[in-house]
Amino acid sequence: MRNGAFDSPIRHLRKDLQSVARDAEELLRATADVTNDRVQQARARTEKTVKQAFDHLYDRRMQRRVRKYARDADMYVRDHSWGIIGAVAGLALVIGLLAGRRD
Repeated sequence: MRNGAFDSPIRHLRKDLQSVARDAEELLRATADVTNDRVQQARARTEKTVKQAFDHLYDRRMQRRVRKYARDADMYVRDHSWGIIGAVAGLALVIGLLAGRRD
């Protein structure tokens, strides 16, 4: 069972992370000729982080785990819908009361 409600945000997140990674790679290329030690250390950390992000982004086990958690959350909300509605209503009430106090 696939749930389109979860696929779309994951797809958008993947595109956003790819954009961030492309921008980071471009920044790394632009600073390649800078010999300052601090810049080189930052470049090394950024390269490592970008590589790890791509590894995690395309890791099939991670994708399966995220989909499983999304399915479990969806089933829990469906099975306990009135409890969730009550909890959200209670939280909204508390936020409303706190926001009303600020005025």
